[in-house]
Amino acid sequence: MRQIRIFVFAAATAALGIPALSAPAAAETSPAVEKINAYVGCINRLSERSYDSRRRYFSWAKPSGPTGKERIIYGTYTIYDTSDCRKKVEAANTLEPRDAELEAAASAYADAVSKLEPLLKEADDYYSQENYKDDKMVKGKAMHPKLVAAWDAFGAADKKLRTGIEAINDKRAQERLAEIESKEGRKVNYHVAALMIHAKRVLRAETADKPDIAAITQALGDYEASVKAIEEASGKDGDVKLGSFFTGNAKSYLTTAKQLMRRIRDKTPYSSGDKMMMGGGGGWMVEGSPPRLMRDYNQLIDSYNRGVKI
Repeated sequence: MRQIRIFVFAAATAALGIPALSAPAAAETSPAVEKINAYVGCINRLSERSYDSRRRYFSWAKPSGPTGKERIIYGTYTIYDTSDCRKKVEAANTLEPRDAELEAAASAYADAVSKLEPLLKEADDYYSQENYKDDKMVKGKAMHPKLVAAWDAFGAADKKLRTGIEAINDKRAQERLAEIESKEGRKVNYHVAALMIHAKRVLRAETADKPDIAAITQALGDYEASVKAIEEASGKDGDVKLGSFFTGNAKSYLTTAKQLMRRIRDKTPYSSGDKMMMGGGGGWMVEGSPPRLMRDYNQLIDSYNRGVKI
């Protein structure tokens, strides 16, 4: 499944979306914002590709490792250079407010992804050059436990850092929503901020280990109300006029969330074709599936970060 993007912070913005608001002037950016942005930047740049590399590898290799007798051998993916992430984390860890637990999580993330990078490069060279045809998969078998260990360490570090960032941003998002309401009332900016909060609640409810249909229904109702409120307020009485890109993504996410809700509620099974796509990385093409929900959520986050000013 695709990983969730995180919102990028802007000067007074407390939304999280593990991922452009218009960039604030340097003088306006507080150390707290810079700190979180550094961590979020690492996740948004490196995490999804790291998980994709594991998914691609296990799409053809068994959990016990490659044998050399596979009908198709895809290899794996490499990830982007990780040195910049490590440098930014080191710098961010010195900024206020100090948070030992979050800083340790960020350092662990940078360390884990940095160790994963060369292993994936080595594996990619080995498989793309088809060297397994020359050594009868000897090196492939030897690399397997190292790759699994590196992916496991990365996954644990990624989860812990995300959890820490999410906790901070959930709190700040609510504070920001109250601030907007007190200054502007319930206009477009307020409804956009509320929508992003409700969108995350829908995602959490529908992708929980044990989805609760009552919780899902409540979260969906709140989110749909926010979508309608934005459409009604956009451009009204001289208020901000939102572009169709953001509102279109907001409604697409709503549609997919409703499709998944019905699947959960009605216990609708996936077809064999659906299962094949979901197992091979094409789950986003399956209507009413968690991967499709994740894809649409990430697109909503991207459209928010690129063009909505709050």
